[in-house]
Amino acid sequence: MQSSMQSHALLISSVLVHAARHHADGEIVSRSEEGALHRSTWAATERRARRLARVLAGLGVGAGDRVGTLAWNTHRHLEIYYAAPGMGAICHTINPRLAADDIAYIVNHAGDGVLFVDPGFAALVEAIAPAIAGTVRAVVFLADAARLPAVSLPAGMAVHAYEGLMAAADEDFAWPLLQETAASALCYTSGTTGRPKGVLYSHRSTVLHGYAINMADVMGLSARSRVLPVVPMFHVNAWGIPYAAAMAGAALVLPGRQLDGPSLHALMNEARVTMACGVPTVWLGLLAHLRASGGRLETVKTIMTGGSACPPLLIEAFGAEFGISMEQGWGMTEMSPVGTYNKPKPAHAALDAAGALRLGLKQGRILCGLDMKIVDGEGRELPWDGKAFGDLKVRGPWVTGAYYGDPAGSALDAEGWFATGDVATIDPDGFMEITDRSKDVIKSGGEWISSIVLENLAVSHPDVAEAAVVAAAHPKWDERPVLLVVPRPGRALDPASVLAVYEGKVARWWVPDAVVVLDELPHTATGKLQKNALRARFREHLIHK
Repeated sequence: MQSSMQSHALLISSVLVHAARHHADGEIVSRSEEGALHRSTWAATERRARRLARVLAGLGVGAGDRVGTLAWNTHRHLEIYYAAPGMGAICHTINPRLAADDIAYIVNHAGDGVLFVDPGFAALVEAIAPAIAGTVRAVVFLADAARLPAVSLPAGMAVHAYEGLMAAADEDFAWPLLQETAASALCYTSGTTGRPKGVLYSHRSTVLHGYAINMADVMGLSARSRVLPVVPMFHVNAWGIPYAAAMAGAALVLPGRQLDGPSLHALMNEARVTMACGVPTVWLGLLAHLRASGGRLETVKTIMTGGSACPPLLIEAFGAEFGISMEQGWGMTEMSPVGTYNKPKPAHAALDAAGALRLGLKQGRILCGLDMKIVDGEGRELPWDGKAFGDLKVRGPWVTGAYYGDPAGSALDAEGWFATGDVATIDPDGFMEITDRSKDVIKSGGEWISSIVLENLAVSHPDVAEAAVVAAAHPKWDERPVLLVVPRPGRALDPASVLAVYEGKVARWWVPDAVVVLDELPHTATGKLQKNALRARFREHLIHK
């Protein structure tokens, strides 16, 4: 028997219409490339998104077409986020930090007919233009005519100024009723193990993900929130925050390209931010600035961190010195991206400071709508005892079933589970903790050592700015950990004092066999440590020592 409930598709356009109708004055604050603040509202954003839909149609964009973006977090980028999927096209955000060859590959693989580009990326577009000339027919710079950069592009690739196109378009566009399973957005992985892979999201998966991250035990946004996604809009749709903020009517603060500590400090106070979201390296930079300047964050209550494990230093420092709760989440491009979030349960109210810190270092509990499990090498499910660790698998309505262009279901096992590539434990309360990526875990004498635990302890040393732990071949134990550290500016590192941070905190056989001091560590385009390069470089370090 079927129900008598109304059937309405879950569409991204309906999210924006809701924000415009019920939170019309909700603010959109955006930092321009010149540093000035642009202020708008959800109502104005919806009107401009309808105008942009007319612009897209005029550029020949139709249902299912991919619209590429090379842009920072700005109000114009937000308009593309809603206009492209709202009209039935696909918003394809491209990471400008990738190698130029990878960017050209992504544009061609996705089939982007139109590129929207921040003026600061003009040289990048000019460099890759010959390689994408057969795909891209128009480049629209996100600026007015006065700031249109001078670029030399191949014949047949038109150049436009965004505001000029917008001024010539009407606002009379009506959002079509689409299938909720239609594609809405496309993001590519950072390609650390080969060419980047595309993940194609739907309207339904995006809206469900937005609902989930707005729950009280996740980000819990409301109309009173003022949220700052420092995580770029080209990194898994800024973790879904541009959609979740519209659902709640929250003010959305967009930082542009200025992500350094002083710039973020000034923006957070000027825009009265209550919650900010980004990767640990950003918060380490902000913390260093606050300490050096004696500055305060006047309105911030919560910082959400993800993308890599949160060092204990951040939780302790922001809590004790600034009264700010540092909360951790975990996810992947393939998961839209948020999968877990760390908020304590009632039973944790009695934890002492050490226990609360230990809990906070976990990646958290699975969001409602998803499921997870850990399995051993033979695929047998392991217990949730906080001790057994195995390969983490997930499934749910905002988890991909296949990479873009691959057969449906090809990324899943026979039971519909997606293998994350992470090694994790899950405790009896359902808190998951990543112990390593499966390719990063160190296998010493048949036992596993977590590089993440060792790295987080290393950065607690006052002279260590950044740390990485990799497996080096060993004639007796097969593999042993080697610690690679970058000193803080003006500091000299004593390897023995660095190793002393492990005393009493890990088993003796976990302690790295060597400490190597480096000027810098390589990172991927999303800011993560480039472990594959480090493993290759130091694989023989202990053998030839």
